[in-house]
Order: sequence, then structure tokens, then C-alpha cells
Amino acid sequence: MHNQQQQNQNTQGMTGMPAQQYGAHDMFDAHEALSTLIGGMDQYTMYEQQAQDPELKTMMQKHKTFCTQLYNTMVDTFKSGQDPSTPTQSYEMQQDNNVIYGMQPSQPKTPIQSTTELNDECISGFMLGCMKANATAFTSAALEMSNPVMRRILQDSIPNMAEMAYEIFLYQNKNHYYQVPKLQPQDMQAFQNSYGPTQGTMPH
Repeated sequence: MHNQQQQNQNTQGMTGMPAQQYGAHDMFDAHEALSTLIGGMDQYTMYEQQAQDPELKTMMQKHKTFCTQLYNTMVDTFKSGQDPSTPTQSYEMQQDNNVIYGMQPSQPKTPIQSTTELNDECISGFMLGCMKANATAFTSAALEMSNPVMRRILQDSIPNMAEMAYEIFLYQNKNHYYQVPKLQPQDMQAFQNSYGPTQGTMPH
């Protein structure tokens, strides 16, 4: 009886939770994902007052509100290993899907020399970098997360990070910050014709 009680105490660990709800690798990956999310939210806070375009400012506020809720959901499960009190949400972007193709002449880009040179092009670029970093960190962590609840939160959040990143890309493209070059028609067709269908089918 004493040995069984001792074993139960060892299993429960110092926090009263089963020790195997997370492996060490899980803790490190979840920590990385949370830290990356915090870093992005901190950058949004830093640049929010410097953004000029009301559309960009509104987008920043919407992203930050969404990420704040996601952060609290992740922390809830990170601490408990259980279902969070508020589940993950789905982000819906405001931009349309129209992309402007082709290159327009523009001044060569160079690193800024002073914070007074920060503009909406810089800030939206930082925002895109944050969301790409989040998507990468969440994907990496979700692939090998043994805790099923945290894995599901991370996995369900990847499309939201992609949606926010794509919204920023569309905003940048619309404002000619992010230009999309096109191939010549014959080159485009050559690429498209470089693959063909296969005869294999999925088993029933």
C-alpha cells in the first residue's frame, strides 16, 4: 500500500497533474510557439502608434485582439494539459482575393537609418514576418506534440496564422509594397505543361 501511494505521488509530480501530460520536447516546442506569438504581439504594440493608414491600423488591432485570445487559450492548456475554457476561433480576413500582377518601377529598397523613416510599408512587412514566424513555429510544434489538446490547438491555429499573413500580403500588394512578377506566357505554359496526371488511384 505504501509503495502504491509513493508511486502515485511520483506520477503526480509537484503540481498535482499527471507528469506525462507533456514530454520535455513538448514543453520546449510549446514554449517556442508561445514565445514567438508573444514576440509578434509585442511588435504589433510597438508599431501600432506609428502606422498611418487607418486600414492598416484596423488590421493590426484585429490581429492583436485575435492573437490575445489565442495566447490565453494556449496558456490555459499549457498550464493544465486539458481542454481550454475558450476554444480556438477562426480568423476571417477583410481583404478580397484580388492580386495585382506585374512589376512597376520603384526606388531600390535600403535599410532605414532612423526610426523616423518607419512607414506603413515597413510596418506591414514586420507584421507579415510575425505571422510567418507564428505559422512556422506552430507547424513545427504540432508535428511532434504528444499532448493531444495542445497539438490540436496548434494545428487548428496554423490556418489562422496563414489567413492573417495572406491578408497582410494582399494589403501590401494592393499598395504596391509587395509586387508579384509574372513569367512570359510561353514560360508559364511550359511550367504548367511540365506535369501530367498519373494512372494510380487510391484504394477503396
